[in-house]
Amino acid sequence: MQRLTNRQIILGITGGIAAYKSAELTRLLKGAGADVRVVMTPAATEFITPLTLQALSGHAVHQHLLDPEAEAGMGHIELAKWADLILIAPASADFIARLAGGQGDDLLSTLCLATDAPICLAPAMNQAMWRNRHTQDNIAQLRAGNIGIFGPGSGAQACGDTGPGRMLEPVELAQLTAEQFDTGALAGKTVFITAGPTREALDPVRYISNHSSGKMGYALAQAAVDAGARVKLISGPVNLAAPARMDVVQVQSANDMLAAAMDGIASCDIFIAAAAVADYRPTAVSEHKIKKGSEEVMELHLVKNPDIVASVAALPGKPFTVGFAAETRDLLNYARSKLERKQLDLIVANDVSQPGIGFNSDENAVTLVSRDEARPLPQTSKRQLASQLIRQIAELYNRAQ
Repeated sequence: MQRLTNRQIILGITGGIAAYKSAELTRLLKGAGADVRVVMTPAATEFITPLTLQALSGHAVHQHLLDPEAEAGMGHIELAKWADLILIAPASADFIARLAGGQGDDLLSTLCLATDAPICLAPAMNQAMWRNRHTQDNIAQLRAGNIGIFGPGSGAQACGDTGPGRMLEPVELAQLTAEQFDTGALAGKTVFITAGPTREALDPVRYISNHSSGKMGYALAQAAVDAGARVKLISGPVNLAAPARMDVVQVQSANDMLAAAMDGIASCDIFIAAAAVADYRPTAVSEHKIKKGSEEVMELHLVKNPDIVASVAALPGKPFTVGFAAETRDLLNYARSKLERKQLDLIVANDVSQPGIGFNSDENAVTLVSRDEARPLPQTSKRQLASQLIRQIAELYNRAQ
């Protein structure tokens, strides 16, 4: 069920004895990597408590259409936009009828009307109710509207009857939900990405840094998430919003970034070093602001910073390691030298002397340098380039396995 990694699922629960299975379904979806928000109808709360679903999902349960607290935070329209898929399990005969009729008289039915995400139902009801002509007409109408119908199963029912109408088991529903998504190029993989500059303090108010905006690293992190990866983004100080659906670790110095990179590295499949790490740092940091004196020349004593990408590449059982080379001349020779010297699997090389690309720009053009070839990727937006890079990295990673 790796296709569920990073997916945003609304689990709708309606009134029925099968609601007790929704707790296990929530656990399975979360365990497969999905972010689950639960929406319950008033009838559902008679069968299972919201507190149970809150504990399992890790989020407050949504229950009311016009909840002032919810509308001040994630309102119902925002919740409808948030979802990658809405799964309603169990879906009662009453809810199926209201949905087929286009009603929006509670939070869950309103979300179904307001969302552009796929909707899937797991019917659960008495066998006679399932066979009823009106129920079957409603199901046919929903299917014609491209709403997925999972089940129902057949067997003994809580009322004592036997026949069709049982909600499918949670493991079946989790698998069917996963199958609604395409397999991402990095489905189930763990990717660490460094981004932005580092700052090496001189005193409490001054530091050594560079012009990196972090845009390329952040775009790569988003593209990796979209490809199904579990992403840890290790970011230096940037003016960019923290992306959703990933673990974001904010750091300042090169030593901070190295520590964050090594934390959990054993679980990392692919390491992408997109950060512009300062090569040197002051040998000592002044406790107080350094005052301007009478001297015309001030000397700084610097010491070399740790090489983060080389440190990762030197690990036993290292992840597939991708470095970046931002150069102003002799791009390919420097990139090949860096690839061999640091024992990397791939270098993303770009010429930052070219106008309109590189630091602080919204566009970039790079050359992928591996041991076998140099593959240019022409100038485009960093977002589009990031998607191309992730596809190429995934292809090379899979080839190396």
